Amino acid sequence: MEIKKGIAVSPGISIAKSMVIDSEDYRIPYRAIEPSQRTSEIRRVKKAFSDAIEELNQLEESYDNKGSQIKDIFAVHNRFLHDRSLQKKISDMIRSELVIAEYAISNTFREIASHFANEKDAYISERAADIFDIARRVLKHLLGKKREEIGNITEEVTIVARELSPIQTAGFDKKFVKGIASDVGGRTSHAAIVARSLGIPAVVALEDLTSVVNEGDTVIVDGNRGIVIVNPDENTIAEYNEYKDEFTELGYKLNTLKEKPAITRDGTKVTLLGNIEFPNETQTVLEKGGDGIGLYRTEFLYLNTTTEPTEEDHYNAYSQTVKAMKSKPVVIRTLDLGADKYTQSKRFVREPNPFLGLRSIRFCLQNLMMFKTQLRAILRASVLGNVKIMFPLITNQQELMQAKMILHDVMEDLSDEKIEYNQKIPVGIMIETPSAALTAFSLAKEVSFFSIGTNDLTQYTLAVDRGNELVSTLYSTADPAVLRLIRTVIQDAHKAQIDLSICGEVASEPEYIMLLLGMGVRTFSLASPMIPEIKQIIRSVTITDCNKVARKVLSMNSERHITSYIRNAARKIIPEAF
Repeated sequence: MEIKKGIAVSPGISIAKSMVIDSEDYRIPYRAIEPSQRTSEIRRVKKAFSDAIEELNQLEESYDNKGSQIKDIFAVHNRFLHDRSLQKKISDMIRSELVIAEYAISNTFREIASHFANEKDAYISERAADIFDIARRVLKHLLGKKREEIGNITEEVTIVARELSPIQTAGFDKKFVKGIASDVGGRTSHAAIVARSLGIPAVVALEDLTSVVNEGDTVIVDGNRGIVIVNPDENTIAEYNEYKDEFTELGYKLNTLKEKPAITRDGTKVTLLGNIEFPNETQTVLEKGGDGIGLYRTEFLYLNTTTEPTEEDHYNAYSQTVKAMKSKPVVIRTLDLGADKYTQSKRFVREPNPFLGLRSIRFCLQNLMMFKTQLRAILRASVLGNVKIMFPLITNQQELMQAKMILHDVMEDLSDEKIEYNQKIPVGIMIETPSAALTAFSLAKEVSFFSIGTNDLTQYTLAVDRGNELVSTLYSTADPAVLRLIRTVIQDAHKAQIDLSICGEVASEPEYIMLLLGMGVRTFSLASPMIPEIKQIIRSVTITDCNKVARKVLSMNSERHITSYIRNAARKIIPEAF
């Protein structure tokens, strides 16, 4: 029996025989061509892209009912395959360097993927897997080779691989694929998104799992704890079968809360909103009983394409989301680009410390045409429902006033063009830096709401890069300094009588809920799958009890003691979550 620890990306427990698959990379040799062959090689490129598009469309139709997130992954791949500038770059290479089509395609895609993979930001680096999968699909048609088919599985298996692409994952039949385990990957990878959408337990970042698993080995995937067990003994299997039954029962129990309000036992109403990245994720929010969208991350429009999105691209994405949510609120965060999140046509000099550089609202204020394009689309969509605008990473009042001034300029342009929009659209900001937290009272006079982004607030307060494994143990929102800043923002928002929400990861973590309720938070914006569990906690506590927890925690000076205390308090409420 061997136990491996990785990163849990899709909850649940699976016990099944292993099926080991590879990533099907192609090695393409360099070969020169004669000038007279250029036209025929370029024709081969166009045909390969056309065949890849046709295959992808057929695959999308086959798995049309498997989940809303999957549709967005297919859309990303389709967008790359339809990108004329990408094909032109490949054709230009064939013309100028006189190389075969295979080499030009492989070289171009690897250059794009390498740029993504070398970025520090996990979300961007994990996009490299998407690029490689698109390249493999095109090359397959160019070379006439067939990808290993696993769609005909007739027995329950655990898929074990070094790395899985989202399209590979989308092809899994949940009836037979019971678990997924891979050597590499991350929480924000598209393959992980698809696994969660399909409801298949998954663990990634297992390093060398493929070297210790043989075809047919029994494998346990614990998608709750991030553990994979190879060839477990009978006692371990019995223990996990019991754990699996408990987890399934908890899921059934929590799903019954969908139509019930998030109200504490002493009658305090709490609002639970969902965080989304793709338009079709709205369906998951509704299925889990969410009250709206509290954080619509819009960067996907830029990060998953080689060209800048148009105003219509923005509008179509936003209008789809707003219409699906009907009268429920949709908070659209403007672009959080810059430094480690860039646009393909507006790259700029790499910065030595990108998180303290030109990013987010700073980037938008220096790229006004891009910023205005997005604002126009948001305003146009605002007449379709309950839309709010949120500016990220505001650090001072000057930035806020500049952003609002640009918004008003766009409003005037739309009015001149006789285009409808909500002239009273609520405007809010994310509080993500100590400077914003400490000046929250003055900022509150200029906005309709605050949303505390605990991820960046924690990072900037503690001077800890949460993506750096050497200091990751120092990153904790339970640190007294972070909690005191959060309390300051909550108090200032209440004094100014504006709305406030928490939209960082802690809103999805059960142990923080009583503390945040006790500190005065009444709106949480969180990962949609966690809505039922957080609702259960809210419905099981009283504000009086939560106030006691908050008073106790805010008197403590040790992150370790605070973490232990809030975890024990939450465990008493919903022990199954731990």
